[in-house]
Amino acid sequence: MKNFLYVSALAFAALLAVTGCRPTKKVQRVENAIAKKDTTARIVVKPEAVDSMSIVKGIIADLDKGLIDFNSFSAKVKVEYQDKDGGDQANAFIQMKKDSAIWISLTGPFNIEGVRLLVTRDSVKLMNKIKKTVQMSSIDYLKELTQTPFDFNTLQDVIIGNPVFIDGKLTSYRKKDNGLQVLIIGNLFKHLVTLDPAQSKILHSKLDDVDANRNRTCDITFGQYKNEGGVNFSTYRKISVAEHSKLDVTLDFKKYTFNEAVSFPFNVPKNFKRK
Repeated sequence: MKNFLYVSALAFAALLAVTGCRPTKKVQRVENAIAKKDTTARIVVKPEAVDSMSIVKGIIADLDKGLIDFNSFSAKVKVEYQDKDGGDQANAFIQMKKDSAIWISLTGPFNIEGVRLLVTRDSVKLMNKIKKTVQMSSIDYLKELTQTPFDFNTLQDVIIGNPVFIDGKLTSYRKKDNGLQVLIIGNLFKHLVTLDPAQSKILHSKLDDVDANRNRTCDITFGQYKNEGGVNFSTYRKISVAEHSKLDVTLDFKKYTFNEAVSFPFNVPKNFKRK
């Protein structure tokens, strides 16, 4: 449980960005699947197909209209974790003030708090109450941890459910029964994303690293959307990250509220060892 609480705290900061690619053959299979002729309606975006490209760009642009805007956010999340060594679960309590601070507390059995995390625009603070240690780092720690340009804004979007890493070149798309599948290739990632155009929301995200020397991949499913107060929010997310081994994490939002009072208590006891 000790290791799980620590990893879970960092998972909020890293799950999306600890992505990368499977071996090159895997990436090629993904791209070939999009290019392959089948019974679904499919349009390959070519430079001369201005109208088709405009349609896709318009759909992607519509995602901006569906971005969740907020002043503050609070949530209770059930976190389940599974890797090669087994699995565990914990409850995460989140307090977030837009563009300012993200506070996460993780509790295990008997509601005993194990880890507390505070991220601001310039710092990352991680307190392990079981080991009685506290780690103080700059915000660059997120970049070092994930080996990507992962910053405060990215973490904020990950938690709130806004799309990330969708910048890049639209190379192809096809219509499917469950939505519109788009392949976007950016400087860092090949992003195969499934959208619901009618409601401007993401249903599935598959990220692979452009660098074929990396052997990582991230697969994310967004589900159980709820619309309360005009906010379309995914309350269930299943995330699988793989490199040398596989990590599966599910986030089940049991409670959440927008624009209510939040606080970020982070008092470090004097007997805690600083790392």
